Amino acid sequence: MTALPDVGAAATRSAVSVCPDPTRVVGQLFVPGHALAGERGGRASRLVAHVLELSEADVTAAVDDLVQRFGGRHRGLADMFEQHARRLANRVAPDVELSVGQRLLLGATFTQEYAVEATSVCNPSAVAAPDQRDVAPAELRFVMSVRQIGEGHRSSIGFRTGVLGHGGHLAIDPRSPFTATGTVDDATLDAGLFADLGPDVDADAVSWVLDGLGRSFTARRLRDRLHELETQDDTRRDVPQTVDRLLERASRCYALRFPASSSLEERILSPSCAAESNGLEDARFVRFVEDDATVTYFATYTAYDGCTIAQQLLSTTDFQSFTSSPVLGAAADNKGLALFPRRIDGRFYALSRHDGATNGVSTSDDIRHWPTSVPLDVSDNVWSSVQAGNCGSPVELDEGWLVFTHGVGPMRTYSIGAVLLDLDDPTVVIGQTEEPLLAPRPDEQDGYVPNVVYSCGGLRHGETILLPYGIADSRIGFATLSIAGVLGAMTGPS
Repeated sequence: MTALPDVGAAATRSAVSVCPDPTRVVGQLFVPGHALAGERGGRASRLVAHVLELSEADVTAAVDDLVQRFGGRHRGLADMFEQHARRLANRVAPDVELSVGQRLLLGATFTQEYAVEATSVCNPSAVAAPDQRDVAPAELRFVMSVRQIGEGHRSSIGFRTGVLGHGGHLAIDPRSPFTATGTVDDATLDAGLFADLGPDVDADAVSWVLDGLGRSFTARRLRDRLHELETQDDTRRDVPQTVDRLLERASRCYALRFPASSSLEERILSPSCAAESNGLEDARFVRFVEDDATVTYFATYTAYDGCTIAQQLLSTTDFQSFTSSPVLGAAADNKGLALFPRRIDGRFYALSRHDGATNGVSTSDDIRHWPTSVPLDVSDNVWSSVQAGNCGSPVELDEGWLVFTHGVGPMRTYSIGAVLLDLDDPTVVIGQTEEPLLAPRPDEQDGYVPNVVYSCGGLRHGETILLPYGIADSRIGFATLSIAGVLGAMTGPS
């Protein structure tokens, strides 16, 4: 296959790349046989009994061996073993007191490593880092989110940091050998998140529940209110469905906090609710500046449970504490919602691919609810004839909103182009590239998903755009693009 032409004057590929690292592992609870069809109880209890029957010398030797083999792969190895041992405490007789060694070995017996990057890294997005200290005046420190794919095609979100210098010089910071997973907690729930629950719920019952809770409330208060609703099963219809749907929506709201001792590059956002049990995919981060100049980092991402997709919104100010909540509305029904980096005339704007195939723009007074989308009036090209989408949040220029787009053409080839939208009315298209800015070169065709270059967001530094991009869903490359070159490659509306 001949690679599609790039607009060479606009894009320059960097020699820097990011490849998957199978040594990046997290420790997870492992219950042997738990996930096997037809498996019956008993194996876990037998394993607990086996550990308790070992001599103290055998226990000590086993623990010493574990520390030697795995101590350099996990920060807080003993704490992880202790945590998993506590999960098995219900299988130990109350009158049995475990030694320290027994607890550690018991926890290790029910622990497994999961390699978060075993399959690939891809689909990055980049934003300016919150902390710009210790960089030269001509440099910009950035944070790059990365989609990490491991065993079972399960995705998580990881981070890399780097510095973009003068002339597009790029350096990616080294990482420690450790990973860090956060502590999940309930998030404060907003009543507005419980709209649009579907036709199989009783709207009157939902109103009764929410009227007793107020505008914001805790998950515990919601559960208590739902218990009250269940006592009304004889006077209301569809109570079980209503309760299930409210609990499902609430389960998609959570808070996540990482230890202050962990570095940003160590932190991993892994599945934390049922809706994302099979992965968090394609986060589109944006540095959002409010009208009062406060800064919040938002990211929309796809939650996948193995059967259905849903969109979620991450929020953080420091990349240490995050909240996640549902994104609702017809314009958010498909993948690829991407927020504009500020309000326009007091309203939120987002790029949308509500129909799964074309780009549009949505506007809302509520950042978590996107009711409609206006399709963008762009011309059809062969390289984007199958479907189109965005490559992350718009970049603001004096000339307009610069939106990098992906297009899918023959042989399911993904390429990257761009459109320019009006600053005051982003539904108006000012220009678009007729040819790809980036298309898979021969050395970028092969990988987990062939013939794909794809980005979830770039950033501006002076008159240069840094665009990290996934290559064949296997590794990450970087391109720098001159703003003048991108604008020069555009044609106006037909």
